[in-house]
Parts: sequence; C-alpha cells; structure tokens
Amino acid sequence: MAMDPLRSPALLYVTIAVALILLGSGLVLWRLRQRLLRSEHERRRAAEELNRRLSELFSLQELSYVLSDSLELDRIVEQVVRYAVRFLDARGALLALVGDTPSDRLQVAAAEGTLASLRGQKIQADDSGLIARSTAREHLELIRNSGAEPTEIVKGFEAAAAAAVPLRSHGIVIGTLIITDPREGAFVPEDIRLLSTLATHAAVVIANARFFEMVRRAKEQWETAFDALSEGIAVVDDEGRVRRSNRALASLLGTPLQNVVGTPLGEALLGKPHALHDLLAATRRGDRPAPLVARSERLKRAVRVNAARIPGAATEQSIVVMVEDVTEQQALETQLVQSEKLAAVGQLVSGVAHELNNPLTSIAGLSEFLLEQKELGKKDRGHLQVIQEQAERAGRIVRNLLTFARKGSAERVPVDLNEVIRRTLSLTGYDLKLKDITVERELSGALPDVFGDRHGLQQVVLNLVTNAAQAVAENPRERPREITVSTWFDGQVHLRVADTGPGIPDEVVQSVFTPFFTTKEPGKGTGLGLSITYSIVESHGGQIVLEPRGPRGGAAFRVDLPPAPADAVRPELTPVRGTPTVTASPTVKRTILLVDADPAVQRTIKALFARDGHDVEVAGDPQHALDLALRGGFDLVITDARAMAPGKRGTLLAEELVSRMPALRDRIIVATGDVRPTTEETLARLGVRYVRKPFNLRDLRVEAARLWEATALS
Repeated sequence: MAMDPLRSPALLYVTIAVALILLGSGLVLWRLRQRLLRSEHERRRAAEELNRRLSELFSLQELSYVLSDSLELDRIVEQVVRYAVRFLDARGALLALVGDTPSDRLQVAAAEGTLASLRGQKIQADDSGLIARSTAREHLELIRNSGAEPTEIVKGFEAAAAAAVPLRSHGIVIGTLIITDPREGAFVPEDIRLLSTLATHAAVVIANARFFEMVRRAKEQWETAFDALSEGIAVVDDEGRVRRSNRALASLLGTPLQNVVGTPLGEALLGKPHALHDLLAATRRGDRPAPLVARSERLKRAVRVNAARIPGAATEQSIVVMVEDVTEQQALETQLVQSEKLAAVGQLVSGVAHELNNPLTSIAGLSEFLLEQKELGKKDRGHLQVIQEQAERAGRIVRNLLTFARKGSAERVPVDLNEVIRRTLSLTGYDLKLKDITVERELSGALPDVFGDRHGLQQVVLNLVTNAAQAVAENPRERPREITVSTWFDGQVHLRVADTGPGIPDEVVQSVFTPFFTTKEPGKGTGLGLSITYSIVESHGGQIVLEPRGPRGGAAFRVDLPPAPADAVRPELTPVRGTPTVTASPTVKRTILLVDADPAVQRTIKALFARDGHDVEVAGDPQHALDLALRGGFDLVITDARAMAPGKRGTLLAEELVSRMPALRDRIIVATGDVRPTTEETLARLGVRYVRKPFNLRDLRVEAARLWEATALS
C-alpha cells in the first residue's frame, strides 16, 4: 500500500522549508524594490534641485551680464527689479535707495508690477511701512500672511505677503529690495535664498555704480572748473611738455586746444625752450620757487608763471603750471606808481608855487606901480617893462605848476567836449596851417557833456594837439603830417589825439607823464605838458593813456572821462580875472585891513591903495587881524587864504570873520594861491570875493572898486 507524501514528515519539512525560503526571497525582493523606488525618488529630487540651482545660477549669470553692461544707476536698479520679479515669480517688486544727503531719507528708484505706482516716491523718516523699516534691519525680513491683516509697504499702500532684504555695501545700508505677492501665495526657502543672493549681488553693483557716478560727476566738475578758469593751466611732464591744457592757456597762446598738448611750454610761452627749466626743476625738488614774471615777445604780453607738484605723481614728477596774463595789471601798477609820483611831486610843486606867489605878486605889482610914474625915463621904463613881462611869465609858470598840483577844478559845469575841441583847433588852426599840418576831425554827434572845468579841458586838448604838432613837424617830406582828433561814447566820453609822427620810443613810454621829463631839446619844453594834462584829467575823474602803436605808427593818447550827471549845476563862485570893466578911481577915502605875513606883499598893497588916498592897516598874524576887525570901522578886508582862524585848525580867517561879523561878508577879498578843493568850497559857501596869486594890481584895484560900488548900492 503506497504512503501519502504529504503525510511524510520529511517531505513536510522540506515543503515548509521551501515555502519559507520563497517567502523570504519575496520579502527581500519587495524590500529591494522599495529601496529602488526610494532611490529613484531621491535621484529625481536631487536632479530637480540641481536643475533649480543651475537655473538660479544661469539666471544670476544672466543678470550679471546685464548689469555689467552698464554703470548707469537708473538702468541697473530697473534691471534688478525686473529680474527679481521674474526669478521669484512675484507680482510686484521695488528697490529704494538711501539719499546722498541726510534730508533725503529714502526714494523708490525702481518699481515693477503691483508696486509700479510707487516709483519715484520719497519715503519720509517717520514712515512705519516695510520699506523704511527694512533699512534699519540687519537681515532679510519675511512676512507671511494667512488670513491676517495685509502688510503695509509704505503709508497708504499694502500687500498680502512680502519679503524685504536690506542692501548693504561696505557695512553701510544703501537701500532695500522689496518683493511682494508671490504667485504661489508664499515664499519657499529657495526663494529666500535666491532673494538674499540677488540682494547681495545688487548691492555690490549699485555701490559700484554710485561710486562711478561720484567719480564721473567729480571729473566733470573738475574739468568744468579747469576750463572755466581765466588763468592758463597746464600739466607738464619731466621734459616740460604739455600733457594737458585748459582753454584759457590755448587762447593765450593763440593755438587750438588740441595743438597745445605735446608742445614745450617754455618755448610756446616765452619763445625759449628752457625758459621754465629752473622753475620746474625747483618745483620737482619740493621747493616753492617765486613766480616767474616775464614779458613774452612772441605773445606781446607780460605773464606770471607759478608751478606746483601734483601730489602722488612720483614716477613722472608731473607739474601743474598756472600762467596769468598780467599785462593789464602791470599797466595799472605802473599807472599807480606814476600817480603816486605825480602826487608827491604835486605836493612839492604846490608848496614851491605858494612860496613863489608872494614875491611874484610884489615884483609884478611894484613894477606896474613904477610904470605908472610919469617922470620915469625911457630907458628905465624899458627895464621895468622887462621886469614886469618876466614876472608875468613866471606867474604863468606858477599857474601851470598849480594846475599840475591841484586835485580839483575851479569850475564844475557841464561841458561840451566837442565844442572845446572846435574852439581849440580854431585857435591853433593858423599855426598848424603854417606848418603844413592837416587835422582830421572825427567827432561823435551823440556825445554827452562832461562835468568839469572848461578851461582845464581846453588845456588838455591844447597840450595834446601841440605835442602832436611838434611830433609831425619833424616828419620828412614823404611822410604825411596828420593829426586825427576823434571822440566817441560807450558809457564813458572818449577823446583820442593821434598823429603820424615818429612815435614814442618804448624805453621812454613809462616816463611820458613824469613831471619835467621831456625828449625835446633844451629850451623847447619844460616837461610839464603831459604831467599837467594827466593831473587835469585825473581831477575830472578820468584817465589818460598812451595807446599801443598802430599800423600807421606815430603816437595816440586816449582820454576817458565820465559823462556829466543829469543834475549838474554851475557853482556860485567864479574867480576874478580879466580886464577891468568898472572905473577904479576912488571918490571916498577908505579904511583897509590887510592880513598878510609877507612884508613885500604888505608894501605892494599899501603902495597901491595909499596912492589913491586910502588908509591901509596891516596885521601880520591872524589874532592881531581878528582883534582889529572886531574893533570895526574897515571898509575892506584883504586877507591871505593861508591865514587861519586862531585856535581853530582848518578854519579860514575869512570864515571866522564872517561867523563873528556877518556884515563883513560883502567887504572881504581873499587873495589865494591855494588849489585845494576844500578851500574853494569854503569860499563858495561863504560867498566872498577872491583873487588868485600872483595877481596884478589892476585886478585887485578893480575888484575893490566893485566891492565898494556894490556896498554903496545896498
């Protein structure tokens, strides 16, 4: 009978063993399958992470290329915001920058998407929004809203979700980057990492752009200032060649700016290759040499050259050189020195003239007095006439000296300069015609009046025309003898007297206005003509200059005068001069007080009036004169202008007499050789009569007669 195999224990054990083996193998296979599935998932996730990182890297690289393409700040911030929206798949982004000054707290420089309306908005310091708040934080700030209130970005503007990261460069917050409303509703960690990386990269690029803008702006300002300077500026190398120049230097050299670079400065400036060698060498050694002042024959200008080392220029030892055109300055300095010389000589001349007035008055007066004697012999009369003529000649010289010394004009009225010129040329016309000299007149028809002394201005024209006539009179036959007198107005009244003579040598140009300087032969000139002209013009508030020699040669003097003010009026006082117009014969015996310290003048005036039967009482000092005047009884008081009130410095005796005894005002005659404007102003204010020393006796006698006649009528 056969055995059932299932009932066989051995077989059962084997079956169970096989089943267990198969079951274990399946479990192993299942576990292996699970591991394989998990490995595949991790591989895919790793691949996705790798792809994401590569995408971020490529995106950042793309942004780097875009940002490196420009250093313009506006373009950079726009690109950062645009790429931030794209990278993070957000609905809005903005970038705000801290201003350059404390008053400019923050300003939105760029904005995209839902935040675009905030572009250009300034954020106040007290704003509580995310933009202002984030600039005070150290790290990124992430706000996730889940049903709560929205986030305030700036006052009056909100967003559901936002992330803010401060932009820091060199430890300083320069702005903030704000991202709002991601499309998935929330920011994932990868977004935060990318945002931080983007902010770091953007901060560096923005800071560089700002630095570049600062450098560019500083460069433009420097270049603008460099070219705007009126002084010439050049940077020169070791060999003294110009590496850089401004427009002022190119203009001074008369060369286009591009042609100045590379030229030796010393040769271009002064015509000598090594003209600046010592100056530049001393500057390179670190010394501070004195400026070089020289006249450039090439440029026909005077220049002053300064030099200084450029800090940090150690290799090439570059030097910055400043060139100033000092031609006009030297002319003004020369004119100032000349004016000071004239003032000093004027004071001396004024003093000498005053001292000469009294003896000349005595000589002219006594000689005139003796000439009136009928019993005088013919020979003696001839000698006296010579004495009187020479005294009058000396008097004219003194008056010229006084004119030279005076600081103001005796007359201040509106004067037609053209009319003065016509009258002067009319007076000199016959003499000029005899010398075959032609005078061309170019007188402006719209010339305003000048304010001054007609006689002084006539002397100016006469002196200039006379000098020009003497110059052209020496011309050879083939050279024309011409004088051109022209006037014009351009804010000032101008007079020019030009001639075709030999001109004035360069070596004496600086001395033409110096008193007593003359190039004429002895006996043909005193050297006072141009000095007196200079003084008269200066007293009128103008100036006289010798112009550079023109194409026709010769000399040209230009006088510049201010126009007369609209309210100019004629002064009340007019000095006594000219031929007597009234009878001087006395009919009544008068008592006269004479105040003069000079015995010769006392004797002359006493002789004059005593002959007519008048009594003359003499006071040698002001106190004695004041005592006599207070006693009263004088029909006439003749006082020297230099007689001052006792105990009152600067007060004329005549002024004191009028102050104490107003009735004497119409009985005073002041004899003056003073030329100070203050003296004339005082006499004009007092309203007293005066005669100028040296005077002739006829003038004094006639003026006394006029005074007595006016007193009798009143």
